[in-house]
Amino acid sequence: MNLPEKSEAKLRGVHPDLCRVVRRAALITVTDEFIVTEGLRSIERQKVLYDSGKSKTMKSRHLTGHAIDLAAIIAGGIVWDWPCYVRLAALMKKAAADENVPLEWGGDWETFKDGPHFQLPWKDYP
Repeated sequence: MNLPEKSEAKLRGVHPDLCRVVRRAALITVTDEFIVTEGLRSIERQKVLYDSGKSKTMKSRHLTGHAIDLAAIIAGGIVWDWPCYVRLAALMKKAAADENVPLEWGGDWETFKDGPHFQLPWKDYP
C-alpha cells in the first residue's frame, strides 16, 4: 500500500529515518492498513494533550519530529482495538529492521501503554 496523501503530509518535519520506516511498513504490509495521525507537534498542541491526560509528558519526541502516531484501518475506518496495534507494531519493527533504524513502540512501555505511538530512541537520536 502507498501512504495516503494526508499521511504523507503528516510526515512533514518528521526525521527522515522514521519516515523511511513508515513508508517501508506501508510497502510491505499485506493486511494491516494504517494512516499517520500525527507527526511533528507544536508545543501548544502538546500542552493541550498533556492537560487533557492524553500525553504524560511535555518532553514528547513529537516536539522534535522523532515520533509519530499511527491509526489502524479496517474496512475504511479507524479502529482502536489493542490487537490491531500489536500487529501494527510487528509490522513497524520489521520495517525498522529492514531499514536498520532503531525504533521504540509505546505499547512496550511499562506504564502508559501507547499503541499508536512509535519513536526514535533518545540514546540513538538525542
